[in-house]
Amino acid sequence: MNTLERKPEWLKIKVQDNADKRQVEEILKRLGLNTVCEEANCPNRMECFSNRTATFMILGRRCTRNCTFCNVEKNPPDPVDSLEPIHVAQAVTELGLKHVVITSVTRDDLSDGGAGHFAQVVGMIKKYNSSVTIEVLIPDFKGDPDALKTVIDADPDIINHNVETVSRLYPEVRPMAVYKRSLELLGRVKSIKSGIFTKSGIMLGLGETEDEVLKVFDDLRKEKCDFLTIGQYLAPSKLHHPVVEYIRPEIFDNYRSKALEAGFSHVASGPFVRSSYHAQQALEQK
Repeated sequence: MNTLERKPEWLKIKVQDNADKRQVEEILKRLGLNTVCEEANCPNRMECFSNRTATFMILGRRCTRNCTFCNVEKNPPDPVDSLEPIHVAQAVTELGLKHVVITSVTRDDLSDGGAGHFAQVVGMIKKYNSSVTIEVLIPDFKGDPDALKTVIDADPDIINHNVETVSRLYPEVRPMAVYKRSLELLGRVKSIKSGIFTKSGIMLGLGETEDEVLKVFDDLRKEKCDFLTIGQYLAPSKLHHPVVEYIRPEIFDNYRSKALEAGFSHVASGPFVRSSYHAQQALEQK
């Protein structure tokens, strides 16, 4: 399985650099905050920074999992920063955000997987920015229902957990994750607090078939998942899982239609779509 050498025209991005982008970078650096935009080498980071938005990545920069698609640094994990919740809340205020996304590396080394820290960050944002809507993009907490409930009790507006790919590809793409466990997490959110919106995402181009993608849609809807993102996988390096196929924009449009037919209330589907890209639109269109 060889990585495709040349990106098609629809995957070329215009480089952006302006005062807003530089100010976002300065605020993040001054407060010692990480963003998934930078750590995961997101193709939209220039646009988002230029629009004064960012997805905060808490609990350090090193992950305890070994997913083959991800550019985030692996072991050993960083110490938990007790000042991070207040620093995130401060950054939300300085950036004037209306919607904030909080994600993290996976921290299997922590007894609660970092759930308590997520809750502290959400609570601190609410304390200083009461009108901000909050989305958390969480790991699976190894299926621990108590850890998940800790996050639910913090009352974010959206709980996002990505299935990332189809079930068949988990052994090679997400070897330390479990497809069924991820689905159960999303369903458990609804069973505990139905008023919280749930969200998930899948990458295309890893070698999946159309039938497998549609099966993911059905599986997510069985767990009452509300929102869905569908994007193109781009390999961070030759050491990562190869890109098997570049999916054409019209196929993304077709998948969006199929997902809406399956019952999702909001679907973002396109080559550059990522979990937190224009994330506030899902709530605005509810």
